[in-house]
Amino acid sequence: MSSHEPSTHEWSERKLGSLVDRLRNAWTRFLDLIVPPTCLGCQAPLATPDSVCPACWRSINFIRQPLCDRLGKPLGFAPTGETVSAEALRNPPDFDRARAAAEHQGTARQLVLALKYHDRHETRRLLGRWMELAGRELIADCDLIIPVPLHRLRFLQRRFNQSALLANEIARHSDKSVRYGALIRRKRTRQQTQLTLRQRQDNLRGAFAVPESYRRMIHGQRILLIDDVLTSGATVNACARVLKRAGAASVDVLTVTRRTGNADIDPVMGDPDFGW
Repeated sequence: MSSHEPSTHEWSERKLGSLVDRLRNAWTRFLDLIVPPTCLGCQAPLATPDSVCPACWRSINFIRQPLCDRLGKPLGFAPTGETVSAEALRNPPDFDRARAAAEHQGTARQLVLALKYHDRHETRRLLGRWMELAGRELIADCDLIIPVPLHRLRFLQRRFNQSALLANEIARHSDKSVRYGALIRRKRTRQQTQLTLRQRQDNLRGAFAVPESYRRMIHGQRILLIDDVLTSGATVNACARVLKRAGAASVDVLTVTRRTGNADIDPVMGDPDFGW
């Protein structure tokens, strides 16, 4: 058999994957007959599942080029080539690049909160697709995908990690692997909602760690860090520092939404990382 021909094992995997896809599509069509699809935002009837209606769509402010290459924030002008904003030059982040699908407002914010606090797991497929579009370059460049972890007590309370669900969606449509235990949250910190940027940084000091058993796996790898919302950047910066100290070659960040303002405190309770 020539080197480019698929092996028997590879053919079996393809056939199994095709069968799973057909069964999933058949099950989806059956469910659509029993429970017609509705808008994930307002529950208005829709023709297709895992989507939003035109009214909800209009409230989404997707983040598009031109962007700061480091922070992923929109720029007010269209430069040629890669551009780093004055904000990123003034206060360089510990991560290498960040991208988000939409601003943290309107329907996008509603869907993130629905997943995070109301067990609306059906939103993850749409949010994952948005993240794939916003972060296609980061996904292509990465070696490993790692979700921002929850503290174990928070995980027991919530029963799931929304960042891990989103990471799984990204991996499901790419050839990348997720390493769920490569980054842990070992410190239960204060709620971050009403803290300044400096207070958040102090609050997260020592909160994250790479277990010794994962250090060899992390060393020299390009990491894609997944979270739901990027606010002040304190959490993902803390994660990036720990991963780079463990030997990661680079750390990029991909989220569903992000704040594009410069205020240190998020005015809406419950939106940013709760500090668990």
